[in-house]
Amino acid sequence: MKWKLGAPAAVKATAHKLARIVYHLLSTRQPYSDEVFARCDQQTSARAEIRLRKQAAELGFQLAPITETA
Repeated sequence: MKWKLGAPAAVKATAHKLARIVYHLLSTRQPYSDEVFARCDQQTSARAEIRLRKQAAELGFQLAPITETA
């Protein structure tokens, strides 16, 4: 984040992420679990893939997964 946004923005982004974690913990009164945030990361990746597929379609391209060859 520091390389992409610069030091002040990276600090702010990190603080925001920590604040969201603390808010979630306090509002749900559940212990910390990486599973919740891993699921959020998966959803973010899925949304990014949908966005990329839509952009490719608008440009006349179609995305295809890379097949592994042994």
